Amino acid sequence: MTEDQGGAAPARASLLLAFATLYVVWGSTYLAIRIGVGSWPPLVLPAVRFVLAGGALYALLRLRGAARPAGREWGAAAVVGTLLLGGNGLVCWAEQWVPSGEAALIIASVPLWMTALPWLARRAPMPHPLALGGIALGLSGVALLVGGAHVVAGSSGGGLVAGRIALLLASLSWSVGSLLSRRLPVPRQPAMASALEMLAAGPVIALAAGLNGEWGTFHVAAVTGGAWAALVYLIVFGSFAGFGSYVYLLKHTSPARVATYAFVNPLVAIVLGTLFAHEALSGRTVAAAALIVAAVGAVIWGTGNRGR
Repeated sequence: MTEDQGGAAPARASLLLAFATLYVVWGSTYLAIRIGVGSWPPLVLPAVRFVLAGGALYALLRLRGAARPAGREWGAAAVVGTLLLGGNGLVCWAEQWVPSGEAALIIASVPLWMTALPWLARRAPMPHPLALGGIALGLSGVALLVGGAHVVAGSSGGGLVAGRIALLLASLSWSVGSLLSRRLPVPRQPAMASALEMLAAGPVIALAAGLNGEWGTFHVAAVTGGAWAALVYLIVFGSFAGFGSYVYLLKHTSPARVATYAFVNPLVAIVLGTLFAHEALSGRTVAAAALIVAAVGAVIWGTGNRGR
């Protein structure tokens, strides 16, 4: 009995640390992205980030003796990584116009999709009525944000609407990638899975940046010191710490529990955006935040009730 308890304690501590990292660090990355796209082209930023982070992590793991991934693991990581981190590319593109706090709120719809999609694909039973009500409530909150006419100072109305739609697509892409990661043969070691997914997604986003004409207009000398700092922060904290924690949690706990990060990330992002980026809080954003946070809570609790 004592041995079991002693063995369980480190695992519990690891889970708590991973959740804490996911809650706080990922909430702060929305502000870092907002700062970064101030001088980095919006798709060049995540392309450089994931190639550097994935390459460094992969090299470190191989130097420490990790086995070379099999071809099927590379293939699975390419699919999952493109869906997960391609969604992050959409977030970067959208934050040219959308405030960081509002972006985090729209991405908070991920638990709604992760609950609804398996049911719609007939791979899971109908969600608990509380979860179904949460999905409806959350989609109402997202619709309130996406359909809003409020325009941020210095941004175009058309760009703002396009950015909001891109964020909605990003949340859907992230949800599909998260669900597939539990079915496809990605590496069992979370760190190796993270490395392969970043290495796979980086070139895809780089290609998208080329198609968007970003490489032809990009000049390294134009990147400000703050934007370089944002890139370093996104690599060290967003990719190594945050994304690594997310992959770890997907392997060691349920998707519904992992999705609790959606409670905290928007609140962290809104506070930081207000304090450091002078982002204004509209009544529409506050109302949408209340709907989305309540919806995420209903979905998670409803999913938990179904599992009991």
